[in-house]
Amino acid sequence: MGSEQQYIELYEQTRQMIFDHAPEAMNVVRDQAFEDFKAQGFPSKKVERYKYTDIQKLFVPDYGVNINRLQIPVDPYEAFRCDVPNLSTSLYFVVNDMFYHDDKPKGHLPEGVIVGSLRDYPELIAKYYAKQAKTSDDAVTALNTMLAQDGMLVYVPKHVKVDRAIQVINILKATPQNAQRIVPDLMVNRRVLIVLEEGAEIKMLFCDHAADDKNFLATQVIEAYVGNNASLDLYCMEETHHKNVRISNVYIDQQRDSRVNHNVITLHNGITRNKLDLTFSGEGAECQCYGCVIADKQQHVDNNTLITHKAAHCTSNELYKYVLDDQSTGAFAGKVLVEHGAQKTSSQMTNQNLTATKEARMYTQPMLEIYADDVKCAHGSTVGQLNDAALFYMRQRGISLNEAKLLLQNAFINEVIDKMQLEPLRDRLHYLVEKRFRGELNKCDGCKLCK
Repeated sequence: MGSEQQYIELYEQTRQMIFDHAPEAMNVVRDQAFEDFKAQGFPSKKVERYKYTDIQKLFVPDYGVNINRLQIPVDPYEAFRCDVPNLSTSLYFVVNDMFYHDDKPKGHLPEGVIVGSLRDYPELIAKYYAKQAKTSDDAVTALNTMLAQDGMLVYVPKHVKVDRAIQVINILKATPQNAQRIVPDLMVNRRVLIVLEEGAEIKMLFCDHAADDKNFLATQVIEAYVGNNASLDLYCMEETHHKNVRISNVYIDQQRDSRVNHNVITLHNGITRNKLDLTFSGEGAECQCYGCVIADKQQHVDNNTLITHKAAHCTSNELYKYVLDDQSTGAFAGKVLVEHGAQKTSSQMTNQNLTATKEARMYTQPMLEIYADDVKCAHGSTVGQLNDAALFYMRQRGISLNEAKLLLQNAFINEVIDKMQLEPLRDRLHYLVEKRFRGELNKCDGCKLCK
């Protein structure tokens, strides 16, 4: 045992306290998650899906965990002022791993739609919670399941369309109310459950921000169940800081004729590891999975995807693009698994990357595993630098070298942004990406929390 030992001892010493501050539906699976975590331990880099990120090392520091569920003194509307304005969405907040309950104005939701805390809806939680995110398959998911005490539920009943996008601001804050000392390091375990019944439609945007200049480790597990002919647009954007470690595992199950649009955007971070497991359980379903990464300094971003075609006539399309500067590191490992009987599968996976310096590193591993004979599957990856001919052409016309690089990098990333269906976010991202390349992001005026 290595870095996981402290979490085993933490659970054994505080088990009753964890149970007392969590709903029964989450507690039912907690002990089994603990046993699965003990059996697995954190994966080493020898494990195929974790070969590009040292998970064991990330969990070595002695992070504080808010097991007593102390309230955090933060006005989320103040933290929301930074770089992402209101996008005409229905706005909700999660402070660390606690759904923000204060009575704030929110957009109207159609009848039967739920956006709230996991603890308030025990019957729905019991039916869906931890069914897709198997604790026996992933140690980080097991750790999250054994420690998470609250989370967010999004439920859309049959044939209901939520026209206005749901925007969730995840705020990391390290100072508990009435605390005797400031917590230097904090670990949060965030949980999200999304359930779309038959014919339901919703668009969701998750924005991660840090409201303290502290060390954070955030684990996140998102489970999404997309029913027959349902539609889910899921956007996850990170804009934190260099002291933040973020490990996010997303599990999506698609039923017959469903549609999923999944987007991951990393604009500013420390160390980030995103995992997507998407399964086609019904025929005729399709998914579009896009990712864009901008990293510099010593930042590290690792995206790992597994798309499993269990049913016939399904379509998957992946496009991930990275721009890496300074000594940053990027990794993309994507696998498409076509099982027996999944005939007429159509799949395309593309990973394209730019390294702006000789010190930047990119690791890419696209994979296909096919057990059906009537499929159309392709994959490819490229790693390169900015086009010297294009740079020379622009400099000959009076454009400075830095500005020419910025224009080429923008054009490269914009291919991913232009595919996003949420128009206000797409327009805003064009602006944020340019700010990011100019080194101006997280330097907004008048925001006390970013200083």
